[in-house]
Amino acid sequence: MMQLRLPRDGERLSVLCIGAHSDDIEIGVGGTLLEWMAAGARLEVDWCVLSASGERAAEAEASAADFLAGAEVSRVRLATFADGLFPYQGAAIKDWLAAVRGQVRPDVIFTHQRGDAHQDHREVCQLTWNLFRDHMILEYEIPKWDGDLCQPNVYVPLSNPIFERKVELLRIHFGTQRSKDWFTSDTFHAIARLRGVECRAPEHRAEAFIARKLVLGM
Repeated sequence: MMQLRLPRDGERLSVLCIGAHSDDIEIGVGGTLLEWMAAGARLEVDWCVLSASGERAAEAEASAADFLAGAEVSRVRLATFADGLFPYQGAAIKDWLAAVRGQVRPDVIFTHQRGDAHQDHREVCQLTWNLFRDHMILEYEIPKWDGDLCQPNVYVPLSNPIFERKVELLRIHFGTQRSKDWFTSDTFHAIARLRGVECRAPEHRAEAFIARKLVLGM
């Protein structure tokens, strides 16, 4: 299978990550970022969490610091929109994201997938596409009880050390989530193994995304 390589050798890649909650980016795209940085990519990352206050804000800050330790430049931006009520706060969230848009020039944007059953996640995806109309947008997935996993068309194979580091950081940083029956290492292993099967990942693990629009140039 032909591979399209991103980022290209020696180039800086500007990445905008948008998550509704303080563990979403880590679950959906954390392994990809770790893999790119381990391979020597020069990443400039803007990491935006829309609902992070109190203990969840502290978790978000500490987790982002560890996940982005290898980035050339990183900026963590936290907002405090009410969890579970994003559809009713759309105008305010759009204004917040529009302010971010005025400060960044991302080469690639990671956001929630459009078919996610969580209302906050769907709102974030819709606003991402509404605000960023000339960008590469890759939509990530979050496993949960709703049974809403997507049918991805973009894969990033992960090495075993990188994948284990992702799971370790999730376990270390998100104590508030450990009581949830889905927030377990075997959940993350299961979805990564499935995506690894689908793309024939050399070390059997991968993260997967939906790309709705891509422009291929010479």
